[in-house]
Amino acid sequence: MTTSQWKALGAAAFLLLGATGCTDPTVAPKSSVTDANFFNDPNSYRALLAKIYAGLALTGQQGPAGQPDIQSIDEGFSQYLRLYWQLEELPTDEAVIAWGDLGLRDLNTQQWDVGNPFVKAMYYRVFYQVMMANEFLRQTTGAVLAARGNVSPSLRAQIQQYRAEARFLRALSYWHGLSLFANIPLVTEDDPLGATPPQQSTRADLYNYAVAELNAIKDSLPAPSPSTYGRATRLAAGMLLANLYLNDSVYTGTPNWSGALTEAQTVITSSAGLGYGLDSNYRRMFMADNNTSPEILFAITQDGTHTQSYGGVTFLVHASCGGSMKPADYGIDGCWYGLRIKPQADSFYAAGDKRPAYLYTTGQTLAVADIGTFTNGYAAPKFVNKTSLGASGSNSGFVDTDFPVFRVGEAYLIYAEAQLRGGGGTRAQALAYVNALRERAYGGTSGDITDPELTLAYILAERGRELLWEAHRRTDLIRFGLFTAGTYKWAWKGGVVDGTATDAKFNLYPLPANELIANPNLKQNPGYAP
Repeated sequence: MTTSQWKALGAAAFLLLGATGCTDPTVAPKSSVTDANFFNDPNSYRALLAKIYAGLALTGQQGPAGQPDIQSIDEGFSQYLRLYWQLEELPTDEAVIAWGDLGLRDLNTQQWDVGNPFVKAMYYRVFYQVMMANEFLRQTTGAVLAARGNVSPSLRAQIQQYRAEARFLRALSYWHGLSLFANIPLVTEDDPLGATPPQQSTRADLYNYAVAELNAIKDSLPAPSPSTYGRATRLAAGMLLANLYLNDSVYTGTPNWSGALTEAQTVITSSAGLGYGLDSNYRRMFMADNNTSPEILFAITQDGTHTQSYGGVTFLVHASCGGSMKPADYGIDGCWYGLRIKPQADSFYAAGDKRPAYLYTTGQTLAVADIGTFTNGYAAPKFVNKTSLGASGSNSGFVDTDFPVFRVGEAYLIYAEAQLRGGGGTRAQALAYVNALRERAYGGTSGDITDPELTLAYILAERGRELLWEAHRRTDLIRFGLFTAGTYKWAWKGGVVDGTATDAKFNLYPLPANELIANPNLKQNPGYAP
């Protein structure tokens, strides 16, 4: 099935199986149809799986807005990727947003509290995805399929693969949940519906569950190929495991550098055998035809016709445009005057590095003296709605550009960091992987580094250069012990233009206040008001 067909199925499934309007993970999603008639159509299983994928890209039951999945926030603000990107990028040294909407300034400055609407919406998004995956798994057990009596052996085999994909998507959201919030409920398809409020799990339990799930299903996932683009494959599971292992020291207190290195190397080797590898054109990975890139291993797919929302990459492209920039140059119909980089992000790069060539500096100042002024800070249109051949996307209002969640270049960096931290492998290989990225960036060997230059500090800086604005930075800074406190300061950290020390509590986001009221089993994260 083509990517476009999957997108269309996801949109259709939103109409068939509606939102709950509630984030209680022990309540099944509401539906306008019954199990009996919905599952009369064998395509319904594929459509319901497509809906879970679509939950990463869409915001509600119709596009681009109307009938939202979650309440209490503007629907355009509520999209999964948009929320996750903001929570990973805005509080760091990489990004700043001009808008004064309640809660956004606090993300810019590490000054949020339990009432922050964007933090709350992300918590709900995590559990909306978990809830949908759980419901899919409940509806596709062997006993349930046998009782329906209309599932052929070939379809039953296909459904087993779909179940593995649903478990991957659930593990992905649980990774986001444990990374952002730490101790949240762990609810699966085996938990009874409508039961008492779920217990709070530990971060280590959530981590161990996600790791166990991925190891159990990775061989059942689809083999990577052009026909599985945008779907969970064995390589995507390997990358998710590599990221979990890379951050094990944060999540459980026990490092697993060897696990991170092994998974990264397996992905690199396996992907090369399937025709994947570094894209010779770095910019293509962030353009409207990035589905043709050999580097992207898992993407949140976007389509100007089939996946319309005011979040996702549509947000990233439009909000990165303003000042004297011309919208048509980026394949869009207008600028939103929002996102720029902080000056520290510009300092990542040295002369000769072609990666920041897209930065727009005309009429823009390097310093961000005023967060609310778009011309303060260089504009960073890394994502554009133009193809690598110069054509505009199919729709100037909603982009065709996919978001690369996992790519081969990141696997190179995971290997290098894990090797330096004692995870095995060889230093020579780590250096070769880093220099491969730099040779692409410099168009030759002029940017290569030597063995003494390969340090952990260098890896963090290289991750900033290579993965800028790809929703990794908060996690990286926390792993290196630099996100809070005062060892590393950047513009507007702590609400001060030159940056100041911040409280360690901001290494986690707070659980929403209303969730603590609704579920007496939950305890707030340290440092936040109960």
